[in-house]
Amino acid sequence: MKYDVIVVGAGPAGAMAAKYAAINGARTLLIEEHASIGSPVQCTGLVSTKALLECECSEGNFILSKIRGAFVYSPSGEEVCVRGKDIKAYVIDRKIFDRTLVESAVDKGVNVLMRTRFIGMDAGKISVISNGEKKEIEGNVIIGADGIQSVVGRAAALPKCKKFLSGIQFEAPYIPKDPEYVEIFTGNEIAPGFFGWAVPFSGMARIGLAKDPGLPAIKYLEKLLKHPIVASRYRGGRTEHVVGGIPLGPPQKTATDRVLLVGDAAGQVKPTSGGGVYMGAVCAKIAGEVAAKTSRKEGGLSEYEKKWRNAVGKELEIGMLIHKSIGKLTNDNLNEFVSFLNKPDIRELMTEYGDMDHPSVFMQKLILSGNKMQLIKLFGVAFKTLF
Repeated sequence: MKYDVIVVGAGPAGAMAAKYAAINGARTLLIEEHASIGSPVQCTGLVSTKALLECECSEGNFILSKIRGAFVYSPSGEEVCVRGKDIKAYVIDRKIFDRTLVESAVDKGVNVLMRTRFIGMDAGKISVISNGEKKEIEGNVIIGADGIQSVVGRAAALPKCKKFLSGIQFEAPYIPKDPEYVEIFTGNEIAPGFFGWAVPFSGMARIGLAKDPGLPAIKYLEKLLKHPIVASRYRGGRTEHVVGGIPLGPPQKTATDRVLLVGDAAGQVKPTSGGGVYMGAVCAKIAGEVAAKTSRKEGGLSEYEKKWRNAVGKELEIGMLIHKSIGKLTNDNLNEFVSFLNKPDIRELMTEYGDMDHPSVFMQKLILSGNKMQLIKLFGVAFKTLF
């Protein structure tokens, strides 16, 4: 077996990278260690409308519900409604969604090998265990889209992401305040350094949280379930239990002379929300194109580093600064921050400029609105470096 480009990992980033490598003329192989695309699920399944467009998908049978906004709750229980003018996001079935993306890649000529685990590489080849048998596959360029614990990244001696959050989630019957709004819960007792959530769909919700490293996430999940809002809406029972991690902050280097990383493996994840589908898709298209050209000796993989950082690097940097700043807030600070967001003029700005994929747009509008000093007071010195 000989290929120009081999993509390891058939999640959204891997599928899009393989598709674009094939579109750009490369003989492309996509390998996946699991027996089924999209399993196991390690995602809230909440994707922005822009993410769907970036993945070149129309509204398909993977959409479970449509989301217009969010209710955000402070530690004291104050509610702020982040209202969108139109549909902002979709709750999706990741298994069906991922399979849709892989099918699209196959339509462009990508070959797929399931139950195939990457175990290492040598000059011009990778070693895999495929259906229990060790094999070697020739490949000019290797794209690591194999997630947070990227084996490809380790084999290529590429550095790790700057930070990892631990997360936990399950599905259960739930009666939301409004089925078109997600619910966000802040507080250091519930989710230190990040937040908890309830994402509604079809009389159910995905209930979970992500947090800074430390005590096991399940300890905080029990506290979230006792939150007055959650307790009043949660109807008991648990299915689709998921435990995993979220990588934040791309490493300084995501490519060597033969290997590049994309998606979660490269930390191309929004630090403000933990979502990776949009950023991963943007970078995957670049990865596929550059990998195809490099396999023909029409350039080098260093071009990938420059292009993806030009495309989303600044947004990720600003997002990381926002994440670090908010992560330092005490419960009292968080209460004050939510009260600040609840001001009528600020709510109007959120409605007009709120963007899941580009939070810096809203932050810039906040600065221009004349709230700079109050923001610096709320976030501290770290906020001064944002603009």
